Amino acid sequence: MRYWLMKTEPDEWSWAAQVKKGVEAWTGVRNHQAANNMKEMAKGDLCFFYHTGEEKRIAGVVEVVKPHYPDPTDADGRFVAVDVRALMPLVKPVSLAEIKARPQLEHLALVRHTRLSVMPIDAVSWAIICRMGGITP
Repeated sequence: MRYWLMKTEPDEWSWAAQVKKGVEAWTGVRNHQAANNMKEMAKGDLCFFYHTGEEKRIAGVVEVVKPHYPDPTDADGRFVAVDVRALMPLVKPVSLAEIKARPQLEHLALVRHTRLSVMPIDAVSWAIICRMGGITP
């Protein structure tokens, strides 16, 4: 199993919307590096659900339930989507400021490549962030 972080604008697709929907396609990613990360996802991988914009925080955890397939919102057929299912909210959402304050997390793409919308998270960092959010890794 691998770990990821997926960013979304909460006014476009929020944690509450994901929970209400249950399983939903993660579409609309138009960055090649982010799309390549999605191509690496496998069924059962876990992802932090990150709100961008004013919030800049991890709100919950989703699970990949269907690996990459052609993004139905991409007329050119160059990009992919994955289906994710809401698993659990973080007891305490973890802000970007809190992540940046931890030296052991400074290597994360979330800190170093702030515009990347889908990124890998190593297992040690996953466990640290889970504990910060009040959930068991």
